[in-house]
Amino acid sequence: MIDLQLTDKKHDEERQGEALIVDAPLVRNGRKLYIESYGCQMNFADSEIVASILLDQGFETTGDYKEADVVFINTCSIRENAEQRVRNRLSQFGVEKRRNPKLIVGVLGCMAERLKSKFLEEEKLVDVVVGPDAYRELPQLLSEVESGHKAINVLLSREETYADISPVRLNGNGITAFISIMRGCDNMCSFCVVPFTRGRERSRDPHSIMAEAQDLFDRGYKEVTLLGQNVDSYKWKGTDVEESAEIEVNFAQLLEKVALISPELRIRFSTSHPKDITDEVLYTIAKHDNICNYIHLPVQSGSSRVLELMNRTYTREWYINRIDAIRNIIPDCAISSDIIAGFCTETEEEHQETLSIMDYVKYDFAFTFSYSERPGTLAARKFEDDIPEEVKKRRLSEILLKQQETSLYRLQQFVGKTVRILVEGTSKKSDKDFCGRNDQNAMVVFPATEGVTAGQYVNVHVDRCTSATLLGTVVVEEPEIV
Repeated sequence: MIDLQLTDKKHDEERQGEALIVDAPLVRNGRKLYIESYGCQMNFADSEIVASILLDQGFETTGDYKEADVVFINTCSIRENAEQRVRNRLSQFGVEKRRNPKLIVGVLGCMAERLKSKFLEEEKLVDVVVGPDAYRELPQLLSEVESGHKAINVLLSREETYADISPVRLNGNGITAFISIMRGCDNMCSFCVVPFTRGRERSRDPHSIMAEAQDLFDRGYKEVTLLGQNVDSYKWKGTDVEESAEIEVNFAQLLEKVALISPELRIRFSTSHPKDITDEVLYTIAKHDNICNYIHLPVQSGSSRVLELMNRTYTREWYINRIDAIRNIIPDCAISSDIIAGFCTETEEEHQETLSIMDYVKYDFAFTFSYSERPGTLAARKFEDDIPEEVKKRRLSEILLKQQETSLYRLQQFVGKTVRILVEGTSKKSDKDFCGRNDQNAMVVFPATEGVTAGQYVNVHVDRCTSATLLGTVVVEEPEIV
């Protein structure tokens, strides 16, 4: 997973099913598109590509599926409950489809690729099924549906990166944006469906990434997040258009190129893999103030034996080495993680190893899950899902409790200090408060202040905190920033 805002499951579920609305000027043909996205940030970025393709066909977007001509669900197959939420949502759309038989309902993304024609055969409400590498074919597929046929394209590609498509920023605040730098994954983690649903790893041309970041900055955006299933394995070979020479760009070099666009453009990235994150990347982060001191480094388990079963290709000791490197090179770096409770054959002692590595790292945030067997994965084929559900739930509860404690501990370190944040807008809980994130990705909430607007960098003195949020007040003077 790539979405890393808070530690609790409730927040994770709030990220699911967001209807995406574009604020860009359109040449309209009267047809309306509704897109609902589930899962990781890659899916939300893909929805922006889909919107761009269809807006070129004259569609406009809407936040109300009842007034749409086409409804898409961009899906996630990471966990079983994510798939169930999609099925439930399709049933709700079915009510509208019975009222309006001309309504086209489509399933996009990872779940579309995994279940393929099953959707068209069993889910009578679905008209079109499109995998992550076939979005360019959407206009033709919709035409096929309009002619009275079901349509499907879930072919995976070894080349598709959508580098030439300028994403339409959906539900955008005009301040932060995602930039996809690569697609697919070559890491065959035994529990994961991503290599089967998104295909092999391929990196996007760095020139197009730079152009997209520059364009965003020129349009007033202040923060970009570089996205990939494993950004540390980014690698591009090709011709430098300026020097007409063959070049090779790795992730550390790409990070620096984007950071040099402007010191006022803040850079984030996700997700890193423990086997690939290098000291070169860490030194690049330390070198540039506008690359945020925040790394998502999923551990999944604290047991070397379980990590081997997961095919994570690193040991507990290797992971701790990478944590130590981060702490030494970027002392104030925040670290977050993904953790799975109750993987196949996990013993109580190995569960304790996971808790102990959490004690060692003291993660700022974490996404935590109980193991959910995914059909088609190596784990489903080779291992028995033999941990009872009540044991999984108890272990997950212990992991969640520990993470709540360490999240609070990390945020308490900011109390009494001043942090620099990028104001993202008003708080969800009160329009009398503003909110934004600091360098370490912690959410900061403070009273709305005269002269402060969204998109500004401001200094906030942290007065107190909860286990998920820093609370403070804007300061005018320039104290030492942390």
